[in-house]
Amino acid sequence: MRLRKNEKQMERKRKASEMDFASLIQAIRTTHEHFAAQAVRAVNIGLTLRNWFIGAHIAEFELRGADRAHYGDRLLDELSHELRKADISNTGRRQLYQYLAFFRTYPQIARTVPAQSRMLLPEATGLQKKVRTASAQSAIPPETLMNQLSYSHFELLIGLDDDLKRRFYEVGSIRGQWSVRELKRQIATLYFERSGLSRDKERLAAIVQSGVEEQSPVLSIRDPYVFEFLGIKPREVMGESHLEDALLDKVQEFLLELGRGFCFEARQKRIRIGDEFFFVDLVFYHRILKCHVLIDLKVDEFKHEHVGQLNTYVTWFQKHEMTAGDNPPVGLLLCTRKNHALIEYALAGMDNQLFVSRYQLELPKKEELERFLEAKLKEQGSMHAD
Repeated sequence: MRLRKNEKQMERKRKASEMDFASLIQAIRTTHEHFAAQAVRAVNIGLTLRNWFIGAHIAEFELRGADRAHYGDRLLDELSHELRKADISNTGRRQLYQYLAFFRTYPQIARTVPAQSRMLLPEATGLQKKVRTASAQSAIPPETLMNQLSYSHFELLIGLDDDLKRRFYEVGSIRGQWSVRELKRQIATLYFERSGLSRDKERLAAIVQSGVEEQSPVLSIRDPYVFEFLGIKPREVMGESHLEDALLDKVQEFLLELGRGFCFEARQKRIRIGDEFFFVDLVFYHRILKCHVLIDLKVDEFKHEHVGQLNTYVTWFQKHEMTAGDNPPVGLLLCTRKNHALIEYALAGMDNQLFVSRYQLELPKKEELERFLEAKLKEQGSMHAD
């Protein structure tokens, strides 16, 4: 009896040790996902520490800089100018201000700095004292914050001026593994305030979590901050889907091949409006019309809010990017749904019909763009069918 039992156990062990083809695929897939997640985590931690260190150095200069009085309120403007000349990415004035706010909001991150990087810490005598008393600012250990949140998460969190609210969203982001976009959505829909007014907070939390977009290595590596940190050109930033990205490639090529004065300027152009960041899919400068042409692609059916969003981009460019001699910018909205395409133009400050007519003459006609977009959608459909 015992012998037969031992034989069965040995047989189970033998079968468990055998690897068929499906097991091989699963083993490789698991290995890939494990190390890809490690790589993304390492990049995100490096980027987060880099931005925190920049904020720490600025704080140190404001406190002890020998010539700080000379720069005064111009410090961040002058610093941004010099850092950009040195080709250091993500060092606009507002970004530098964010890094300074990041350091001041999360001084406890100093405890996560690896030994080989501690020599980069500013020599401020008050820093270590700050670090020792900072634990009350967050209910979550700094090591957990660093391992679970990207810098883009932190950027949203430091925009919250209430410590309790910030801790609430820290916990939610980590427990729910929220993507950056999901955290932004929860803040915008007042989850903190709704939770405070709800009698059954656990039920509300369950409802919220059931519909969230969770963080994944793929979403993390698409973060434009990560791309710029790694020195990848903005035009290489991936869209939200392979279809969208492929269509943007085709639209970009199509407009440049028209030969009507389109000059490519940026892909996924990052702009800041208030405390939020937005991304314009494609930005061209039209040398004949002497204006910017903004293109927003929606792999979706037409919605009225799409026009409002595009018009916001156009208005922002009119205020911040127009220079002497430029005409007002124009926006081009491309909406898709299966084999249907809709084209919508958004004009800002174009009361003069002469300008409108000129734009209509020089820019591609709606029918031309519709035919092109529908053809490319069919191509993509055929590729997926194959």
